[in-house]
Amino acid sequence: MILAIDVGNTNIVLGGLSQDEIHFTCRLSTDRFKTSDEYAVIFRNLLEMHRVDPGQIEGGIISSVVPALKKTLYDAVERITGQKCLIVGSGIKTGLNIRIDNPGQLGSDRVADAVAAIAEYPKPLMIFDMGTATTFSVVDRNGCYLGGMIMPGALIGLDALTSRTSQLPQISLAEKPKHVIGTNTVDCMKSGMIYGNAAMLDGIIDRVAEELGEMPTVIATGGLSGLIVPYCRRKVIHDEFLLLKGLRIIYRKNR
Repeated sequence: MILAIDVGNTNIVLGGLSQDEIHFTCRLSTDRFKTSDEYAVIFRNLLEMHRVDPGQIEGGIISSVVPALKKTLYDAVERITGQKCLIVGSGIKTGLNIRIDNPGQLGSDRVADAVAAIAEYPKPLMIFDMGTATTFSVVDRNGCYLGGMIMPGALIGLDALTSRTSQLPQISLAEKPKHVIGTNTVDCMKSGMIYGNAAMLDGIIDRVAEELGEMPTVIATGGLSGLIVPYCRRKVIHDEFLLLKGLRIIYRKNR
């Protein structure tokens, strides 16, 4: 079993993966100020909670959009397992043919998403990763990474709405909006966040399909994807563990 760690701006997702199975996943808040010792304690407790002996871990791989945490988490994993981690970045073999202006600028999360999508779904591909930011990637019929978009995530939009207005309250998106047309402030906000983001995905899919000249396979992943995808009118495959599966593939290529 390997540990695959996806470090986002808001959450860290930790997964225990074997050759063909995801044994467990955990989600914890990203904290740039925690030390490697503190993360080691957290990881050890999570492994114990899932009844995994650290001795079962043969290695690990980290994708991080928070540069300050790469070394911290590397040290934490080594401390509890005795194994070294791979870090997705320069010098790592991914097998991905990146056709953007500066391939070194492509985030490790988008690399891992694309690697997994190419392995599991028919090309061409569109991939939405919906976290703090919503990133969008396009892979052509030949498996080449063409580029994409970066947009504010749903929660960033909600935070901006409540912090920059005088009368709009903090709300939770855990409850679904009752109707598209809200009849009170809270329902209007819920509907705007959920249906607004779903409509954004639908609109991007239409425009990119027109540019590609064909309708690609569309996959959505990330912490907020399960909330938004059910309201899309276009066919969107929800793959909660796409990034972790991409990390598993990259780990195999390099070990």
